[in-house]
Amino acid sequence: MDFRDNVELDPSQVEDAGGGGGYSGGGGFPGGVIIGGGGIVSLVVLVLVFVVNNLGSRGEPPQRRPPSNLSQQCQTGEDADQSEKCRVVGVVNSIQDYWKQEISEYRTAKTVLYSGRLRTACGTASSAVGPFYCPGEQRVFLDLSFFDQLQSRFGAKGGPFSQAYVIAHEYGHHVQNVLGALRDGGSVAVELQADCYAGVWARNAVKTGFYEKPFTRADIAEALDAAAAVGDDRIQERTRGRIDPESFTHGSSAQRVNAFQRGYKNGRPGDCEQSELR
Repeated sequence: MDFRDNVELDPSQVEDAGGGGGYSGGGGFPGGVIIGGGGIVSLVVLVLVFVVNNLGSRGEPPQRRPPSNLSQQCQTGEDADQSEKCRVVGVVNSIQDYWKQEISEYRTAKTVLYSGRLRTACGTASSAVGPFYCPGEQRVFLDLSFFDQLQSRFGAKGGPFSQAYVIAHEYGHHVQNVLGALRDGGSVAVELQADCYAGVWARNAVKTGFYEKPFTRADIAEALDAAAAVGDDRIQERTRGRIDPESFTHGSSAQRVNAFQRGYKNGRPGDCEQSELR
């Protein structure tokens, strides 16, 4: 997953809020988290909360960090190959470049990087919630420590493209919001469609000009491994010792892998209808 060295990045699409104090976004809702049109839509929302509560915290709590100036740090694809934050910028740029070409009404959505806790229009964000899209702000929120948790708590192998899959999934929710499909269907269908949209972008990413060459089989394997790791059945088996399909919110490991592969196969958004992904 190599970026073109000389490609220009647009760091304005990503905001680094540091420990949370640097963010000037929404005021937040009192009370709990809502899944759906007005609230958090996440790769593993609430499921991760359950995992953290049951497995317990490991090590010291994350340190609050000051925000960084991405406009100075992240200027070219070479920067994206050397820095995790700049890689996020590059991935976000490529994803949004593709969807702007594909959907005439597409609106750019910013990603907010943070650590610790953060108040948003969809409630309080924390590492326990995982990456999520907030429709009320049309922003993706990402605590980079989640990528470590993806390996340590969920058993994923990790890697740069597993991170790209996570980000592309959240922008899949933004696409749903733009198209008016975020409130349609059950939550599993919504999440699987976001996985499918992630696969669509992966197939078309090289056309955006940000990457040196198409993704390799090893890259795609990282995404599939991450998708399987956050399947409801695998998480339930790890945390509860049993599987309850009736309580699934995001889909089984097999469903999530199949949804990504469905989008990646032909690279057509039309192959990602919610009614065909249940």
